[in-house]
Amino acid sequence: MAECERLQEVLGRIERACERAKRKPEEVTLLGATKTVPPDVIRRFYGCGLRVFGENRVQEFLGKLEFLKDLDIDWHFIGRLQTNKVKYLMGRVSLIHSLDRESLADEIQKRAERAGIVQEVLIEVNLGGEETKGGVMPENLRSLFEYTLKKPNIKVLGLMAIPPYREDPEEVRPYFAKLRELRDDLEREFGAELPHLSMGMSHDFEVAVEEGATIVRIGTLLFGERRG
Repeated sequence: MAECERLQEVLGRIERACERAKRKPEEVTLLGATKTVPPDVIRRFYGCGLRVFGENRVQEFLGKLEFLKDLDIDWHFIGRLQTNKVKYLMGRVSLIHSLDRESLADEIQKRAERAGIVQEVLIEVNLGGEETKGGVMPENLRSLFEYTLKKPNIKVLGLMAIPPYREDPEEVRPYFAKLRELRDDLEREFGAELPHLSMGMSHDFEVAVEEGATIVRIGTLLFGERRG
């Protein structure tokens, strides 16, 4: 089956990147980034053993959730998140990758408290200062992290970034190293445990793994080119 072959190929590349970095493959979670991917395709990849999937759009996610409710999928939300959509994610996603502002932290706290849960999140950092992307600027990361620490129904597990695109993945390495350093700085200063770095996509995930990624978000390599 083509789906299973593609999945095994990506897992093999993760394993080899881990070997180069002297890491264990089980330290890296492969997340299938399924924006515009139909539910039946997700179902086939689930049948091949993939369990973690990430969605970018709340409305699209809710539709797929209904179609695939018989599967024990670990859903993540990886896209930019509007405050008015937070309520739809509570109890439905295990991890939100895109916390990037205090108003969003306030809304997640409010909705998680109402739902009686602690919502796990990653803080997204805009490493390239790109206006078209979400994420807190690196110089404001510390204050947002400190702010979020005061929210009892939010647990920050690490950082996420989408670096600027470069044709040569090696040119992105400094951004991945920077995200790791920012995470390490927060751990030192606050005595926090931040186990996750969500970084690396189809084009550059091997470099990300070498620089410490614990979650790689793969769309095109698994599911092919899709529009939307």
